[in-house]
Parts: sequence; structure tokens; C-alpha cells
Amino acid sequence: MNPIEQFNFNDIFKSSFLDKISSFSMLDTAIALGLAFILGLFIFMVYKKTFKGVMYSANFGVSLLAMTLITTLIIMAISSNVILSLGMVGALSIVRFRSAIKEPIDIAFLFWAISIGIVLGAGLIPLAIFGSLFIGIIMLFFVNQKSTDNPYILVINCTDDNSEQKALDYVKGKVKKHVVKAKTVAASSGVELTVEIRLKDMSTQFVNEVSRIAGVNNAVLVSYNGDYMS
Repeated sequence: MNPIEQFNFNDIFKSSFLDKISSFSMLDTAIALGLAFILGLFIFMVYKKTFKGVMYSANFGVSLLAMTLITTLIIMAISSNVILSLGMVGALSIVRFRSAIKEPIDIAFLFWAISIGIVLGAGLIPLAIFGSLFIGIIMLFFVNQKSTDNPYILVINCTDDNSEQKALDYVKGKVKKHVVKAKTVAASSGVELTVEIRLKDMSTQFVNEVSRIAGVNNAVLVSYNGDYMS
């Protein structure tokens, strides 16, 4: 019989691509993505509880959940195929992310979500669960601790040298530590001092007293973490 005659329509669909369908496990995928969703949601909740900034972004929290799911899916796809993994690396290398990370702690949450996705995709379920719980406890414990030694910037506008000295002397007696960071002198507005200070008891009442000193036009206290007080 002619070999050409032995070739039928079904042979067209005989390929390694279709062979992979039979080896696909719906149960394994469902378990991995289900755990990725639960752990991603856990990361999202920890991020929400530990957020200390001024403007909370719910989109960033949801992206942590999505990143855990997507990373799990990618690792499951490339874990059993070396050629696919090389192609995936090449494809992802052309992706460029332009979103700026505002808080250093956000980088830790991004790596946490990606790492959990990688571990789940590799099938190391106990490591992913234990690691997430351990990291979550550490984050909740350390990030939520109230610091009593936060740095502040005090900006004082004075009319002359005499009022400048009085203001500095008063500030010296009310704070734990102070360092003059900048001094601006203008003929029209007088003297502007920028002083880095460390508070003794986290009380900002002394700023009101500084503003009442003769020759002091105004006093502004600025926190380093984005919170403004005056």
C-alpha cells in the first residue's frame, strides 16, 4: 500500500501539542491556583494591615493577589518543559514596568507574592504555607510597632538673628536632638531655618510655643513619613 494512502485526517492532529492535553491534570491546577488565591489574599490582608502611608492604593493590594496567581500559573507551565522555560524567559525579558514604587516595604510585598507563586508552582505546598505564615507574622509584628524616635523637620521663619537664636535655644531644651540642616537668609523674608529634630515624648506642643517667640513669623513641623503637622 502506498504510504500516502495510509495517511489519514487524524494524523494531522497527532502532535506533541495535543499529547500534552492528556498529561494535563485539572486537579493539580485547581489545587495550586486555589492555594495561590488563599495565600495571595493573605498577603493582601497583611499589606492592608501594615500600610503606614498617606494614600492607600487598593489596586496595589489586588495586584499582589493577581501576581501570586499569575506566577503560579507560569511556573506550573514551565516546570516540566525546558524549552518552554527558555522561551518564557525570553518573552518576559522584553516586558518593561514603569510603575514607581513609593514605599520600600512595597518591594518586600512584591517579592513575597512572586516567591509564593514560584514555590506553589513548583509543588512545594508546605513550604509556601509555612513561609507565608512566618513572613506574615514578622510583618505584622515589626511594621505595626510604634516608633518613639521618628525624625522630624522643623522649619522656622525669623525676622532677625536675635529671634533665630531664641528659637534655637528653646528648641534645644524641648527636643532630644537637633541638627541645623539648612539656613536661608533673604532681605525681604528674613531667616529661614531647617532643623532636623528627635522628639522626647512625641509631643508637638512646643511648636506652638516656638511660633509665639518674638520675631518668629511661623513654625512648621514636617514628618519624614509623609504626614504633615503644624
